[in-house]
Amino acid sequence: MSDFRQLEVRHIHRETPNAVSVEFHVPAALQPSFSFKAGQYVTLKTMLNGEEVRRAYSLCAAPKENKLCIAIKEVENGLFSTYANRTLTEGTVLDVHSPEGNFVYTPSTHPGAVALFAAGSGITPMMSILKTALDYGNTVALLYGNKSPEETIFHDELIALTEKYPNFYLKFVYSQARAENALAGRIDSTAVNYVVKNQMKDADFKHFYICGPEAMIQTVSETLENNAISKEAIYFELFTSSSETNEAAEAVSGKSSISITVDDEEFTFDMDASETILDAALKQKIDAPYSCQGGICSSCICKVTEGKAVMEKNQILTDSELEEGMILACQAHPTTATIAVDFDDI
Repeated sequence: MSDFRQLEVRHIHRETPNAVSVEFHVPAALQPSFSFKAGQYVTLKTMLNGEEVRRAYSLCAAPKENKLCIAIKEVENGLFSTYANRTLTEGTVLDVHSPEGNFVYTPSTHPGAVALFAAGSGITPMMSILKTALDYGNTVALLYGNKSPEETIFHDELIALTEKYPNFYLKFVYSQARAENALAGRIDSTAVNYVVKNQMKDADFKHFYICGPEAMIQTVSETLENNAISKEAIYFELFTSSSETNEAAEAVSGKSSISITVDDEEFTFDMDASETILDAALKQKIDAPYSCQGGICSSCICKVTEGKAVMEKNQILTDSELEEGMILACQAHPTTATIAVDFDDI
């Protein structure tokens, strides 16, 4: 897409044995294109092993820091994450998309105390959110789960923030280690209640942000709702996709005539309904927006303007967005003989 710009890697910092933070140099002329809100992400694009690879990574700096920085944790068989941790060097130029995402925090529209819950690399958008909230003077509590202190991304920086801001409460949770002033195990309802109802019982939390695996997000959300927290005050972002799929989507077959609008251009062709709309578009060399291809980043959101589609899974779109005809192209299959989708009208 036209929103990709070539940026040079300015600095790489080893955060843990299997995670690095990567800062990009943004020339003055491009800075307006890379302004962002706390919690947003960027999509990186490059060629690896002869194929184009795109990956989405959350920004871990606060907007006021005036730097574009992400953190990348190496995952097993992860093509780009392995490259970033083992091969990527300062001075390398990558294609970087303008910041995106709806998992955002803005002090002007989200006033009051903020509670954050993160596991593993789910800390990356939280760093941007908590630094923004703290700088604004809001109380912030963070419950952060990892295997051990050595594998805790931003461990030292978080400790430093507790020393700088008396309004910042931090509690680590370790599943495979014991450490002073840290909880043992995983983030569960007991850990959530320990923070919200015990250690920070006098704080009037207004907003709750959760980022990490789906099971953790579900546990934290249910615990908060059991504490009479409204769903509207709970925001979450998945870093891993559920393995559960919609059987109706998997059973779709036949052919559909599809019209796709992207960047003010319209493309019409026939597609196999067993394919996702995104896969069909990419086969036609259409420059449709995408990143994770797993239904968790929201880059491929588009609107059905004619016909109908069914998604394999949906962990992002709200009921109101679904009613408006929004779909995730990487998860959607057409269910009508003709269908039209618009990537611009969102």
